[in-house]
Amino acid sequence: MPVVPSIRALDPRETEQFFVYLNDHLRDNGTHGHPLFQPMPRSQSVFPEEKAVAFIKGMGIAVGQPGWRRAWAATGQDGILGHVDLRARPEGGSAHRALLGMGVHRMARRQGLGRVLVRSAMDWARQAGLEWVDLEVLSINEPARALYRDCGFRQTGEIADMFRIDGEQLAYTLMSVKL
Repeated sequence: MPVVPSIRALDPRETEQFFVYLNDHLRDNGTHGHPLFQPMPRSQSVFPEEKAVAFIKGMGIAVGQPGWRRAWAATGQDGILGHVDLRARPEGGSAHRALLGMGVHRMARRQGLGRVLVRSAMDWARQAGLEWVDLEVLSINEPARALYRDCGFRQTGEIADMFRIDGEQLAYTLMSVKL
């Protein structure tokens, strides 16, 4: 049965709870039959403090300005079940595009929540006047790539041997969708 959570914008005052969820989610990175979904060693899969600071700061920056970020959380009776975020691309002259990041908690995977989260972010991006949404995904993460294809993303490139993690050479797939 599909998960029917509430999806709402993440309030900056809730970030402590959000990072607890995110670090729990990252414990699955490449373990227990889950694909490696973040380019970090399995034994060190935690959200770095400096990224947490930038995440929080970005939520207070206007869309279109360098460093902006918006995030949404899917919540149910068990707390946060998933998240999606959009953020400014780091390259100058790309204010018409955003980078997407997302994750679904182990309790809610393979129930349609990822698709709902991605579509929610894309609807918001259209309303915000963005024209493209891009993402980067480890090429070995076929479940995520399939989800993104189902949501309209198309592969625009692949960077071979982008990462060397835990003795593995890993490629990065680049995907985009025009809104």
